[in-house]
Amino acid sequence: MSDSTPSLAPLEPARLIRAGRATGWLRWLPGLLALRQYEVAWLRHDLVAGLVLTTVLVPVGIAYAVASGLPAISGLYATIFGLLAYALFGPSRVLVLGPDSSLVALILGVVLPLSAGDPQRALALAGMMAVVSGILCIVAGSARLGFVTELLSKPIRYGYMNGIALTVIVSQLPALFGFSIKGDGVLDKSLALIHAVSAGNTNWTALLLGAGTLTVILLLRRSKRLPGVLIAVVGATVTTAVLDLATRAGLSVLGSLPQGLPALAFPLITSADIVPVLLGGVAVALVSFADTSVLSRVYAARAGSVVDPNQEMVGLGVANLVVGVFQGFPISASASRTPVAEAAGAKTQLAGVVGALAVAGLLMVAPSLLKNLPIATLAAVVIASAIALIEIKDLRRIYRIQRWEFWLSIGCMAGVAVLGAIEGIGLAIVIAIIEFLWDAWRPYCAVLGRVDSVKGYHDITRYPDARVIPGLVLFRWDAPLFFANAELFRDHVLDAVAASPTPVRWLVVSAEPVTSVDITAADMLQELDDTLHAANIDLCFAEMKDPVKDKLKRFGLLSRLGENRFFATVGQAVGGYLKASHVPWVDWEDRSR
Repeated sequence: MSDSTPSLAPLEPARLIRAGRATGWLRWLPGLLALRQYEVAWLRHDLVAGLVLTTVLVPVGIAYAVASGLPAISGLYATIFGLLAYALFGPSRVLVLGPDSSLVALILGVVLPLSAGDPQRALALAGMMAVVSGILCIVAGSARLGFVTELLSKPIRYGYMNGIALTVIVSQLPALFGFSIKGDGVLDKSLALIHAVSAGNTNWTALLLGAGTLTVILLLRRSKRLPGVLIAVVGATVTTAVLDLATRAGLSVLGSLPQGLPALAFPLITSADIVPVLLGGVAVALVSFADTSVLSRVYAARAGSVVDPNQEMVGLGVANLVVGVFQGFPISASASRTPVAEAAGAKTQLAGVVGALAVAGLLMVAPSLLKNLPIATLAAVVIASAIALIEIKDLRRIYRIQRWEFWLSIGCMAGVAVLGAIEGIGLAIVIAIIEFLWDAWRPYCAVLGRVDSVKGYHDITRYPDARVIPGLVLFRWDAPLFFANAELFRDHVLDAVAASPTPVRWLVVSAEPVTSVDITAADMLQELDDTLHAANIDLCFAEMKDPVKDKLKRFGLLSRLGENRFFATVGQAVGGYLKASHVPWVDWEDRSR
C-alpha cells in the first residue's frame, strides 16, 4: 500500500494532537496513541516489514559502530533500544532511527582522541554524548524549540553535510585498503593514505572485497526488490568463510559478538572529558534533529498528514537518552533504512519494534553468525552511505542563481574537512548567524514615489518616471529595526532628506516590512525625531503592524509622537500631508476621473 493512501493519515499521532484528540500526558506518548488506533489488518504488513528491515539493521549498525571507533556490538545495542524508545515517543508513523553516517565523524572526533584505544572508555564517551544530545532534544522539544534547525540555510546544511561525508569517506578508505593509519583531519589522513598505498601496504584481498561490496551497494541502491547491502554483506562474509581468507590472506574480520543484551549502566566520564563531550553532544543534537525533522516531514507529507516538530525532537531525545544508558551511541533518523521499511509495507512503528526484537534475538541465539564479516566490507557500507550524503545537483542550481551562497556552502564544507566535524558544525552555526544578521543589518531601503497608471507607491530607483510629492519623503525599510541596524536606518533616513529636491516637511516611514523594534532602535527613533523636529520636519509612520505599535507604546514613543503621526496606509499618510501642507499636487488617478 502506498504511503500516500489517505486511510493511513489517521494513524499519525501529530494529526490527532493538533486536532485536540490527544490531551494531557497522552500527547507525549504518540506510540501508545497509535496503538489504540491499530487495526489487525496491518499486523501482517508490520511483521514482514520488520523482518525485512532486520536484514539491513544488523550490518549497517555494526558498520557505523566500527567507523565511529566503537565496539561493533554497540551499533546493535543502539539499534535495538533506539527503535524501541522511538516507537513509544516518536510521532512519525514509519521513520526508522538508528546509527547514521551523518554522525560518524562527530562521534569519532570525540572518541578517538580521548579513548586512547580503550573500547570501554570509548563506549562511555559515546554513551555520554548520546545522553547529552538526548537531554538537549527533550528540553528543546518540551520548550517548543523545534524550529531551531530551520535557522540553518540550505547552502549551509549542504556544506556541513558534504564536509562530514568527505571526512567519513577519508576515514574509511584505509580500512577499505586493508590497513590502518594515523592522522588528524582530512588532509593529514589523505597524505598518510597516499603514503601507505605508495609503500605497498595495501591488502589486495581486502580491497577487492571492499570494492566489490561498494559496487554492489551502489548498483542496487535504487532497487526496491534487491537489498544491496544484504547481498553484498552476505556475499563477502560467505566468501571469507569458505576460502578462509582471514587466515590465508590476513584479512581483518569482525569476529564473534558478545552474547545477550546489555545491562542498564550510566556512562561515566572524567572531568577532563566534559567539555569535548558537551560540544560533541550539542553538535549531535543539531545534526540529528535537522536530519530527523526533514525526513519526518517528507514521509508525513506522503501520508497526507503532519508531524509536530517539537514532539519529533522529544522522541529523538528520549531515544538517544535510552541508547546512551544501554551501551549505545548517538542515533538519528535513517534516510537509507526508512525507505526499506516503507517499501516492505510498514504501517506503523511496530515494524521497527519487530526489527529491534529480531536483532535482539540474533544476539541471544547466534552472536557468531557474522564473525567472518570483513572489516573492509563494513568500511564499504559506511562509504556508500557517506556518498549518499553528498549534495551536488542542488548546489549547481545555487551556483547559477546565487553564487555567493554557493561559495558559502563550499566554505562550510572546507571548515568541516579542515577543522574537524565538531568545529566545522560550530563554524556553520556562526556563519548562519552572521548570514542572518547581515541580511537584517544591511537591508534594502527605498524612497517611494507615485508612478502613473500603477497602483501604490514604488521605489524611485526602480521606476525612474515616478513623481515625488514636494516636501514629502516616503521612506521604506525592509527589515526589523534592532540594535544592529538602528544607526544605519537613521543615516539612510537623513540621506533621503538631504537628497530631496524640495525642502522636506514630512518624513513618512512605510513600516509594513518592519516586524519588530527593540529598545535600541526605539531610542534611535526618539533621537531621529529630535533631529528632524529641529529642522521643522515631522516624523510619521504608515502601515505599522499593531504588535510593533504596542512595543512603541511600552517604550513611550507612541505617546511622544502622538497617534496622529501613525497612518493605516501610505495613501492616508499622503492625504494627511497634502491636507496639512496645502502643497499643489494632482494624482494620476485624479486626472483620469
